[in-house]
Amino acid sequence: MSTKYIVDKEFENIDFAEKEVEAADYENCTFTNCNFSGTDLSGLNFEECRFITCDFSLSKITNVAFRNIKFANCKLIGLQFDECNPFLLEFQFEGCILNYSSFYKMRIKETRFVKCILQEVDFNEADLSGAVFTKCDFSGAMFGRTNLEKADFRTSSNFSIDPEQNRINKTKFSYDQLSGLLEKYNIDISFE
Repeated sequence: MSTKYIVDKEFENIDFAEKEVEAADYENCTFTNCNFSGTDLSGLNFEECRFITCDFSLSKITNVAFRNIKFANCKLIGLQFDECNPFLLEFQFEGCILNYSSFYKMRIKETRFVKCILQEVDFNEADLSGAVFTKCDFSGAMFGRTNLEKADFRTSSNFSIDPEQNRINKTKFSYDQLSGLLEKYNIDISFE
């Protein structure tokens, strides 16, 4: 079976919950204001694509290849990123909502998350070394045996990271976020 290639195409205002996504390899495509909510994208390949203001909530992404992908202002609620194709996996997120998603055991070094909401996200056993989290909200996010070496949390908030259970060598934190590292000790921290 030959694979269909779709290159340099723009998709706008398409509801893929109503119209099935064509089985193909997508390269250098832009998807703007598209609805993928609840769709099955399993096995599709996306390379150097941009998704802008798209909704992927509860989509099935088993064995999907995301290679050099940018998600901007997208809803990615409840996605199992840990089921993606790991080969050459690379993506970045800006202004996205990723609540209840999973990056369990993923190797996503140096990934950039900018102004994202990451509530209740599973980062357990992931390799996030060198990742940059700029102005992100981590309420309820889970970190356990996670490699956070050289990651940058300086402008992010609401995280709870146990230094004894995670690798945090040279990880960057701001002074006013130290409570997120000491939460398990149930101590009062005052910055007066």
